[in-house]
Amino acid sequence: MYESQSHPPLPRAHFVRRLAFHIAAAAGLLSGSLLVGMAGYGYFEALAWRDAFLNSAMLLGGMGPVDAPGSDGGKVFAGLYALYAGLVFIVAAGLVLVPVGHRLLHKFHWDESRTTTRQDTNA
Repeated sequence: MYESQSHPPLPRAHFVRRLAFHIAAAAGLLSGSLLVGMAGYGYFEALAWRDAFLNSAMLLGGMGPVDAPGSDGGKVFAGLYALYAGLVFIVAAGLVLVPVGHRLLHKFHWDESRTTTRQDTNA
């Protein structure tokens, strides 16, 4: 999926397209996770969609729930969803940062390999 060290870095337009794809994948993951959380809060706690959205969004953002669950099923769901949301937050951040980090490292190594090749040729 990514170019190797022996290939030059992608042109800017291709990199922007790759970054947009990663951002869209992260947004899709977060949207799907938000819908799962809303459905769970709606089912187990009988929360209105606005309250279910608030609780799910707060957990996905790393802040914690707003309303403490009252039912046993709601407590189990909230605990499992909180663990899941923490992982989703890390994965979504990684999805967005990986192309940027790869490009930076690739540019540094590409410049280094070109400099080494020039020095070897000039010697």
